[in-house]
Amino acid sequence: MRSTPIPHTDLTPSAICLGSSNFGNGIPPADAYALMDTYVTCGGNFIDTAAVYANWLPGEKNSSEKTIGRWLARSGQRARLVLATKGGHPDLATMHISRMSPPKIVDDVETSLRNLQTDWIDLYWLHRDDTARPVAEIIDTLHGQVVAGNIRYFACSNWRPERIAAAQAYAAQKGITGFVANQMRWSLAAINPAAVDDSTTVAMDDETYAYHKQSSLAAIPYSSQANGYFQKEAEKREVRPNQQKMYGNRENRARGARLKKLAGETGYSISQLVLGWLTNQPFPTIPIVGCRTVAQVEDSMTAGDVELTEAQVAWLAGGKGQIS
Repeated sequence: MRSTPIPHTDLTPSAICLGSSNFGNGIPPADAYALMDTYVTCGGNFIDTAAVYANWLPGEKNSSEKTIGRWLARSGQRARLVLATKGGHPDLATMHISRMSPPKIVDDVETSLRNLQTDWIDLYWLHRDDTARPVAEIIDTLHGQVVAGNIRYFACSNWRPERIAAAQAYAAQKGITGFVANQMRWSLAAINPAAVDDSTTVAMDDETYAYHKQSSLAAIPYSSQANGYFQKEAEKREVRPNQQKMYGNRENRARGARLKKLAGETGYSISQLVLGWLTNQPFPTIPIVGCRTVAQVEDSMTAGDVELTEAQVAWLAGGKGQIS
């Protein structure tokens, strides 16, 4: 599998990133270990988690990070991995109350280090933004964690492009490395905006796409496979009501038809094309895959070497590189 270097870093993650949103509480630890074992066997080296992951399910707090930490301790894989986690997420019971003060950011970093049983985090994301806080305070806090050796690089998730640009400008003025990547909801599937029930999340749109193209800021999208929407449609399998609510629209029916046509022409599968559409964007893009079975990991990892032309990428989206 090819690697996708992240600009302004020495990180060379694999072209497909393994997500872990339900590890521990939703996916039992033994099954999560099998998923990670399979992922690295297939050539993957980039695992993404968050302090809040799986906290919405009954069970152990911070179970995703802790499950990964136990796997790292038993597998001996830490040195070869690009390990990413996120902090700064509001408490789930009080999503309207920000947790982005410098002390809370630092506490989240230190807690994640303990959960993951590691001395450093390669890529640390801010899970949300707080537009009431100046970017200078946020960048200075994160840079302090780099200086302390707790994190190597930092990035943002669910930030708007104007805030990212302001943060990058401040970092440049200070002569330090700012955000090295941005994580957002993004896939080939066009979203029905009314179906998004969390207003603190941010999806790729025209403005954000233009910013990434102009700046070459790496994009590491979540929901990259739209929960298997196109595969289910192509195989005439049942699409869950929440998926239909999110992705059921005329544009996606047209994109699904183009996927099937291109699959026939290239020999790539639908799932390979859905991920390949992202990995062949004009700026570094590494999709995060959320797999529940070993077979799904193996299937997703075959997309790491998919090569599409610029014209094919644009054609799949109806002449658009983005989702809107």
